[in-house]
Amino acid sequence: MSDHAQPLSAWQRWLSRRALILHLALLVWFPGCLVAFWWQVHRALGGNALSYLYSVEWPAFAIAGVWVWWQLVHTEPSPVGRPSHGRIAGIVPAPVGGAQVGGAARPHPVRRREQEDPELAAYNDRLARLAAEGPKGWRRR
Repeated sequence: MSDHAQPLSAWQRWLSRRALILHLALLVWFPGCLVAFWWQVHRALGGNALSYLYSVEWPAFAIAGVWVWWQLVHTEPSPVGRPSHGRIAGIVPAPVGGAQVGGAARPHPVRRREQEDPELAAYNDRLARLAAEGPKGWRRR
């Protein structure tokens, strides 16, 4: 196989620490949305016209929560600090002769400072710094 991680086993997908936290979040989210739906329906029937809109939104939020839970359970977390992130930032050197794409070598573009506009150079420096820091998000360990 290539640099990609092996597919998750059924245990890792459904019973890992990450998956159990997602299951717990869904167990709180879904019934909470249904309770809010029930409350808004009773308010709407009591004369609050705006609650009709809210009584439609809460089931949609519940369904969206199930969809997000499903996507997160089936998304394989990418490892932080992969070599490609460093290569983008210029920290890890590219393979000699360029990257192999379909068996053929592809040369990496070379960044020449003297050919860049100062504003573009500052922007590229910022992008390189962000790439060196690695991906942001809740998956960071």
